[in-house]
Amino acid sequence: MNYWPLLGIALVVIGFALRFNPLLVVVGAALATGLLAGLDFVAVVEALGKAFNDNRYISVTWIILPVIGLLERYGLQQRARAVIENLRGATMGKLLTVYLLFRQVTAAIGMKDIGGHPQAVRPLVAPMAEAAAEKSHGKLAEDDRQKVLAMSAATDNVGLFFGEDIFFAIASILLIQGVFESYGYPLTPLQLSVWAIPTAICAFIIHGWRIRALDRKIGRAPAEAGE
Repeated sequence: MNYWPLLGIALVVIGFALRFNPLLVVVGAALATGLLAGLDFVAVVEALGKAFNDNRYISVTWIILPVIGLLERYGLQQRARAVIENLRGATMGKLLTVYLLFRQVTAAIGMKDIGGHPQAVRPLVAPMAEAAAEKSHGKLAEDDRQKVLAMSAATDNVGLFFGEDIFFAIASILLIQGVFESYGYPLTPLQLSVWAIPTAICAFIIHGWRIRALDRKIGRAPAEAGE
């Protein structure tokens, strides 16, 4: 058995550890793996090109990043904060709990890309949560501000992770079905999706409690000195 192709894994680890350009590291490791496996250089490059072409739709998602950056440049975050500041009764706990429910429900019906960190959390959810916290508790200490931002990101993660498994056509459900079937337990994707609902409900309750606990903790914390 030829173990030399495994050298590509070591190249990836070393390249990332030395903080080289990730694209160069991955391409270099792929070329090294192919050549050490005895493939022709042209064949390796051809395989890389085919893989990129077959998955080119993934690159389309990067188009939205300049659009979001342009919107932020012209005050998207400020407008999001202004909406919360003018909304009576808005708190960080209520806002993030509603977003958690929204994220879970949309992920459960297959709309998992409607939210996300770059397109929703950074430009909208995090500034709105921060504004809601300041509206309720006054100027935040830097440590508390970072906790609010982290909780905004965590809310998106929890909502997506525990919501998407309810959608029976998601890749994770199909993977679980394949594993069970290989061990002699034939299950349909719908059966697996149904049993993901109790887990999603528990996740909503637990993370909703964590959101409210952070809101109360910030309310009890003293204001930042000098602010």
